[in-house]
Amino acid sequence: MRGRKIEFGLLNREWLWGKALLILLIWLPLVPGLSARDRAQEQAARIVGQIQRADYEGDRTALKRLYDELAPFAKNQDIAARVEYWRGFALWRRTINGFNDKVEPTALQEDLRQAIDEFDRAVKLDPDFVDAKIGKLSCLGLLAFATRQQDPGSTRVQQLIGETRQLWKDVEPAAQANPRFFWVIGPMVWNTPPERAGGQTKAIEGYEKGLDAMRNHKAVTKNPLEPSWGEPELLMSLAWSNLNRTTPDVKVAEQYAQSALDLVPDWHYVRDILMPQIQNAKKKQG
Repeated sequence: MRGRKIEFGLLNREWLWGKALLILLIWLPLVPGLSARDRAQEQAARIVGQIQRADYEGDRTALKRLYDELAPFAKNQDIAARVEYWRGFALWRRTINGFNDKVEPTALQEDLRQAIDEFDRAVKLDPDFVDAKIGKLSCLGLLAFATRQQDPGSTRVQQLIGETRQLWKDVEPAAQANPRFFWVIGPMVWNTPPERAGGQTKAIEGYEKGLDAMRNHKAVTKNPLEPSWGEPELLMSLAWSNLNRTTPDVKVAEQYAQSALDLVPDWHYVRDILMPQIQNAKKKQG
């Protein structure tokens, strides 16, 4: 009997929350001075916030669900380009979390192809939308990597590498002040030989440049759908890079990782994967 009361209480609480949400959605259109565009933007922005939380928490199931929940907002031409971007972002981050969780490469490739389609739609709607091009750039590079995992000898790998290099070249002139660009190209620079203007030092310098741009030129935008993420990600990449460089600097890696966690305490990858790797490296150093 006691168990039934608890179950009923939970169901009743869920019903009340559902009722409250319904009332909010009915009431929101009646707010004086709130246009249809503003209402759609506000509702879509709430889903975007959930997407970013799900990304940090490593919740791949939620990322797919929220990707679907954003779909109706893509019909609103006023915000369609940004909505398509965030739909692509959800699948992009679902893939990155999938790499961490050792998901089958075929499944990762499917998400990446869908993400690329979303970013392409965003650029078609807004040809000057640099962040959508940056998202596609990362997805192309990850798709090449996932394809190589499945079939190292595939000619498709070389095609994807060629597409990635070309898009990088096309995007770079317009992305020099964009911190997310430096985060995306970092792994590519890391794996490029120094004689071709790449290498570990160049990658770290790029992350530092992106972090400086993020902190010194924080834009205040009235549009909550405009991409503004990047500082935690750059801190994470600086932590990983200092841990994995030829001559590791574990102390600096730990400082960067802790700074990332100060901004996002529930970041699954940094808290549960990267930080333990750093701690283990500290123990080995004595």
